[in-house]
Amino acid sequence: MPVSEEDDATRRRAAVQMPPFVYRLVRLVAHAVNRVYWRVEVEGADKVPATGPVVLAPVHRSFMDFFVVSEVSRRKIFFMTKEEMWRSRLLGSFLDAVGAFPVHREGADRLAVDRAQDVLERGDALILFPEGTRRSGPVVEELHEGAAFLAARTGAPVVPIGIGGTAAAMPKGSRFVRPVKVHLVVGDPLPAPERSARGRVPRAQVHALTEELRVALQAVYDRAEARATGPDKGSRLSAPG
Repeated sequence: MPVSEEDDATRRRAAVQMPPFVYRLVRLVAHAVNRVYWRVEVEGADKVPATGPVVLAPVHRSFMDFFVVSEVSRRKIFFMTKEEMWRSRLLGSFLDAVGAFPVHREGADRLAVDRAQDVLERGDALILFPEGTRRSGPVVEELHEGAAFLAARTGAPVVPIGIGGTAAAMPKGSRFVRPVKVHLVVGDPLPAPERSARGRVPRAQVHALTEELRVALQAVYDRAEARATGPDKGSRLSAPG
């Protein structure tokens, strides 16, 4: 069952309080691992807005995508993950400290959407995987409309991010992480749909932004894979762009 507002408040009051330095320490360790173990390189990091609300929308081919995508910005980045992780008070408190918030994955979770909207309305950065879950293969197929929906509600731009190499480093179902090269490509921000005179965004514009995001994600994913693995093993390119 989804977590209610009352239950969520109770859980957070009962949680172990983590000091602020925990987030900074985790980011420092993650940065060291990313740069040394996976040799992460980022192309186009300057395209991520330094301030204001923004939806970071990466492709999703591996569990470690959560770990490496933080390299695109020095900002604190918020993200959602499955609510079962909060069954442990200590783990839940740690996740709170590093910017995570729970989502109920069986069907729509209105509370998680509201939390995501709150993050953006505060002017913070939110990671949202538009593919919804880890997928396989070189083609970015149909996307969920959550990123476009939140952009329409908050005015936040959506930034497509290609992640190359993580599918080989830790494919779905793998228990081990290999030290392969990982390359991230940040695409141009896609502006939020414009509101009508009544302050509404037509559903057609949400659909259109989602399709625009799909095309942009395919382009940055192709480039990221080519940069990470070389022209002979890239996802769909015959040579680096």
